[in-house]
Amino acid sequence: MADLTNLADAKAWLTVSGNADDALLTRLISASSDYIQTWLSRDISLQPYVSTRNGTGGKRMMFKNYPVASITYLKIDGTTIPLSTNGANGYVSDTYTLMLIGYTFTRGYQNVELSYTAGYASVPKEIAQACIELVALRYKDRDHISMVSKSIGGEVVTYSQKDMSDSIKTTLSNYKKVISL
Repeated sequence: MADLTNLADAKAWLTVSGNADDALLTRLISASSDYIQTWLSRDISLQPYVSTRNGTGGKRMMFKNYPVASITYLKIDGTTIPLSTNGANGYVSDTYTLMLIGYTFTRGYQNVELSYTAGYASVPKEIAQACIELVALRYKDRDHISMVSKSIGGEVVTYSQKDMSDSIKTTLSNYKKVISL
């Protein structure tokens, strides 16, 4: 999986100068990027997919990966379905759904084959920022791993035990794949 942010942006957010922690921060960026994409249940980078699916008998089918940038081909029962132009028979799509005009996804087992490109050409800014904040959280938490609290001069400091902050989770929820097709 590709990194969702870069070292310069993470260091700027953390106000870290010099290069003493560059290797650590680079590792945290990769680990946080992988963690986020696993949590999202998807790789968000732009890439090609070939998907073989069961026909449902309907006229609509959700893409497994999104947003869709382009469709190379669609085959149903071995027949290539053309792109619909001006309302003619064929397929049309938006970034999430494939729709048929004059055809159906005939019921069958693994009888629909689709080749397409999906994902983001560049990381959305809010995902990049969420990754930066997760890197910062991990970077700053390394001094008190497994500590729930500690007493300092009569005051008690309590540490969060969450895997990510609520604000990061809220941001990422907009991109989370919630249905597995």
